[in-house]
Amino acid sequence: MALKKFNAGDFESWERFYRANFFNSAGGFKSLNLIGTRSSTGITNLGLFFSVIHVGANPPFLGVLFRPHTVARHTLENILDTGFFTVNAVQLDMLPQAHQASAKYDKDESEFTAVGLREFYSSDFPVPYVEESRIKLGCRFVEKHEIKANATLLLVGKIEECWVDSEALLEDGFIDHSKVNGITVNGLDTYYTAMLEKRYKYARPGQNVEEK
Repeated sequence: MALKKFNAGDFESWERFYRANFFNSAGGFKSLNLIGTRSSTGITNLGLFFSVIHVGANPPFLGVLFRPHTVARHTLENILDTGFFTVNAVQLDMLPQAHQASAKYDKDESEFTAVGLREFYSSDFPVPYVEESRIKLGCRFVEKHEIKANATLLLVGKIEECWVDSEALLEDGFIDHSKVNGITVNGLDTYYTAMLEKRYKYARPGQNVEEK
C-alpha cells in the first residue's frame, strides 16, 4: 500500500475541478436521491442530491445539505416557500434520467417532463413523488441551519409518510436497497450499484462479532 500525503498548501495549489473531484469523492459512497418539490405557482421540480442524511428515528427526521444560496436554487426555494418535499431513492433502471435531472433547467420548466420521469401523488401529500422510485419519503420542512464556515445550509425535514417496495423491506424493518438495484454515488457523476455483503448483530464490548 502506497499512501500519498497532501496538506493545505497542496489543496490551494490544485486546479479547481481537480480539487472539487477530490473532495467530493474523498468521503466515499453516499446515497443517491431525487428530491421532488413544487413551486408556489405550481411548477414541479426535481433535483438530484447525494447529501441526504439520517437525523433521527423517533420522531423520524432527515437532513439535506444545500450549497450557499447565492444563486437560484429551485429545490431549496420551493421547500422554503411551500414547506414540503419528497425524497426518492434512485434505482438502476432510472439512473440516466436521474443524472439528467442535475442539469440547470429554468424555474418554469419541470424536470419531470424534461427527463422523462413520472409524477406520483399521494392523497395525503401536496408535492410529487417519482413514480419510478421504489423507496419514497414524504417530508415536511422543520428547520434551517446555516453552516457558518462556508454558508452551506442544512435543512431538516420530518418524514410524514413512506412508500417502500415490499421486496426491499425486511421483517425487522430494515430497508435493503440492494434488493431493488439501489444506486450509490461517489463524486458528482460516478455511480455504483449497492450490494449486500454482511449484516451483523448489535456490537457489545467483550462479545464476538456475529452475523445476522
